Amino acid sequence: MNQTPKTVTRVQTGVRIERRILKVLKTIAAEKEIGLGDLLEGIVLHAFEGKQPFSPETIEMISEAKNLFGLDLSAADAHKLHEADEA
Repeated sequence: MNQTPKTVTRVQTGVRIERRILKVLKTIAAEKEIGLGDLLEGIVLHAFEGKQPFSPETIEMISEAKNLFGLDLSAADAHKLHEADEA
């Protein structure tokens, strides 16, 4: 399945993200030897199609990185987070 790469236009964006999530994402990107933007694009494209973006091996590595960085958030916490200075 060798597809021709598609041409895209990328834009620079300033996105705020929880710091431990960012550390885990950077760890995944480094492990995969890809940029953070490429990783995020891949995750989103998989999510748009209802597909799992990670292999079982990568999910294990994510679990280890979450433990390393103290990331105790889960999908159940999505849309329920607030800034520390908002408390």
